[in-house]
Amino acid sequence: MTTTKETVQKSVSSGLKNVDRKDGKLALAYIYVAFIAVFLGGTAGLLQVLVRSGAYELPSFLNYYQVLTVHGVLLGLVLTTFFILGFQTAAVSRTSGTFTDKQRTIGWIGFWVATIGLVAAAAMILTNEASVLYTFYAPLQAHVVFYLGLAFVIVGSWITGAAQIMRFVQWKKENKGQSSPLLSFMVVVNNFLWYVCTLGVAIEVLVQLVPWSLGLVERVDVLLSRTLFWYFGHALVYFWLLPAYMVWYVVIPKIIGGKIFSESLAKLAFMLFLILSVPVGIHHQFMEPGIDALWKFIQACLTFFVVVPSLMTAFSMFATFELRGRELGGKGVFGWFKKLPWNDSRFLLPFIGMVAFIPGGAGGIINASYQMNELVHNTIWVTGHFHLTIATAVALTYFGTAFWLIPHLNGRKLTKRANSMANCVGILWAIGMTIMSSSMHIAGLLGAPRRSAYSEYGGSEQAAEWISYQVAQAIGGSILFIAILVITGLIIYLAFFAPKGEQDFPVAEVAPGAAKVPASLENFKLWGVIMIAVIIFAYTIPIIDIINTSPVGSKGFKLW
Repeated sequence: MTTTKETVQKSVSSGLKNVDRKDGKLALAYIYVAFIAVFLGGTAGLLQVLVRSGAYELPSFLNYYQVLTVHGVLLGLVLTTFFILGFQTAAVSRTSGTFTDKQRTIGWIGFWVATIGLVAAAAMILTNEASVLYTFYAPLQAHVVFYLGLAFVIVGSWITGAAQIMRFVQWKKENKGQSSPLLSFMVVVNNFLWYVCTLGVAIEVLVQLVPWSLGLVERVDVLLSRTLFWYFGHALVYFWLLPAYMVWYVVIPKIIGGKIFSESLAKLAFMLFLILSVPVGIHHQFMEPGIDALWKFIQACLTFFVVVPSLMTAFSMFATFELRGRELGGKGVFGWFKKLPWNDSRFLLPFIGMVAFIPGGAGGIINASYQMNELVHNTIWVTGHFHLTIATAVALTYFGTAFWLIPHLNGRKLTKRANSMANCVGILWAIGMTIMSSSMHIAGLLGAPRRSAYSEYGGSEQAAEWISYQVAQAIGGSILFIAILVITGLIIYLAFFAPKGEQDFPVAEVAPGAAKVPASLENFKLWGVIMIAVIIFAYTIPIIDIINTSPVGSKGFKLW
C-alpha cells in the first residue's frame, strides 16, 4: 500500500504539484454546490423554453416566473459564485502555497455563511415568496428572507475571498522583490473587483429592499434601486468572465504544451478590467428616463473601452496557439490550427467558449450602442446574448476546468472514456446553444419580449412569426439539457468512481525572453485609486440627480 509520503515523492519526481488535500476539500465543497445548481437551474431552463414554445404547461404548483427566478439565480449567481470561489481557492493553493489553518478556517466560515444564505433564498423561491426574476427589480417584492439570504451569499464570498488574499499577501512577504504568481495575482484582482461591485447591490438590498419588504417604508425609488443593481450587475459579468480568462491565459498554454505569451500583457489586461468593469452599468439603463443623456453617453464610451483588454486577451491566446502549432510542424497560414489537441476536453471545451465569445462580444457592442440598443432593449435578443457570453464562453470553460480539477483535488484521474464524454458535452453544448441562442437573437429583432411566458400577444401576425423561433429555442434547450445530464453524470463519476491516481493541475510557464513585469502592474494601491476615481466620476452626479428628483417621501429631499 502506497503511503502518503511515497505519493508526495512520486508527485514531485513526476513534475506535478498538487493542491493540498485540506485546501482541496474546501474547493470541492464550493464546486459540488455549483454543479447541484447546474442540474436544478438547467431543469428550470428546460421548463422555460418548453412553456414558451406553447407545447407545455407547468403544473399548478409552479408558475413561469418562479421557474425563471430559479434559473437565473441558480445559474447566474450560485453556479458562478460557488465555482469561482472553489476554483480560486485551488488556484491560490497551487501557485502561492498551502493555506494556513487560520486561512483555511476563514475560507470554511465563508462557505457555510454563503450556503446558509443560499438555502434561505432557495426556500423563498420554492415557496413562491420570491418570484422576482434574476434582477429582483422593484417594484416586484420578495420576502425579506430572500434578500437576507442573498446578502449572506455575498458576505460569505467576501470572507472566503479574504482568505485567498491573505495567502497571496503571505507569499509576497515570503518572496520580496519577486513577480507574484500570475494565477494568484489574477485571483486577487477578481476579488477586489467583486468587493467593490457588490457594495452597490448590498446597499440596494440592505438600505432599500429589506426595509421595504419588512413594511418599514411604504415605497422605494425604483430608478435608484436599478442604478445600484447595475453598478453591480455589469461588473458581475466580469467577475464571471475573469476566472475563464485565468484558465485561458495560464492553464490552456500548458495543456497544449506551450508557454504564456506575455505575463505583463496578462496582468495589464486584468488591471484594465479592474478599473473599467464597474463604471459602465448605466448602459443597461439607456431606456430609463431619469438619467441624463450625457451620463449615458459617458458610460457607453467607458463600456467600449472594456473591449480593449478583451482584444488583448484574444491576441495573446491566438498568438500562443499559433506559436505552439508551428513548433509542432504546422505550415502555411492555418497549418498550425490542425496541430492543436482537439481530442483533449481540457482544451476543446474552453476553445469552443472562446469562439462563442466572438459573436457574444459583438452582441455586447450592440447592447452598449444607444440607437441599436433601442431596437433590442427588453427583447429576447438580450437573453440570447447572455447565453453566448455567460452560458457558453464562461460555462464551457468552467465545465472543461471542472473535469480535470475535481479528480486533481480528490486524487483521481480523468480517464479516456470520461474525456470522450466531456468532448461530447462540448459538441452537444455548441449545437444546442447555436440553435437556441440564434433563434433568441432573431426573435428579439422581430420584437419578441424577454422575461415573458407568452408566445403570442393578441394573436398578432408578428407573434405568429415568433412561434417558430420559440419552438427552435425549445429544441436547442432540450439538447442543452441532455448535455447537462451528461455533465451531472460525469461530475458524479469523477468525484466518486473514477480510478485513483494523479491528475495534474496545469500551470504554464512564461515564454523565455519575455519582458520582466513592471513594478507598476503589481501596485494594487495605484490601480485601486484609479478605479475609485473613475467610479466617483461616473456615478456621483447621476446618483445625486436621481436622489434630488426622487418622488419617494412626502416632500422629498435634496443633497444640494
